Amino acid sequence: MIKLTKRLINLVIIISFLMLLNACATTKRLKTEEIRADTISGNFSVILYGARFSGDIENVAILDIEGDGYKFEVFAPHFDYTVKSNIPAEEAVKIAQGFISFHGSFKYSQVSRIKDYNGKTIGYEFRPLYSPAEFGLFDALDIDYWLKDGVVIVKIDLIPELKHRRFFNELNDSDGSH
Repeated sequence: MIKLTKRLINLVIIISFLMLLNACATTKRLKTEEIRADTISGNFSVILYGARFSGDIENVAILDIEGDGYKFEVFAPHFDYTVKSNIPAEEAVKIAQGFISFHGSFKYSQVSRIKDYNGKTIGYEFRPLYSPAEFGLFDALDIDYWLKDGVVIVKIDLIPELKHRRFFNELNDSDGSH
């Protein structure tokens, strides 16, 4: 039964990945640029991804500028993230900073602006940087932004090294050798 469940989960992951590749085939990746949080102004929809369990390090906050013609959609199940709308900049920054700093290994936040193809800011990313003593590096996330027809598709994942390490740790925990 456990093997069947793992196979089903793997099948769902593969199908999801293929759907993402298909969606991104006609899109272009957007660029980000690190900034200071005190330069942010306007009203936002705040997207809070992660914090699904106490040890979750796959967390990010995205500030989607309201009324700019772009809409951010996270490529993940709806239970993996929440959205708060019409939040003024000062409050949005506080919400984002508080959300990404909940993990015990959090050290700093990195704030970046998300740019369209013309260099116009269309949103902001708040990502946690962690203690390298815990994970071997500061930045644990691999985040991509893809634009298609005014929709910014956000793909959030752990960097491959951490994902690989977590996968093998789960295998070792489940084989009874622990």
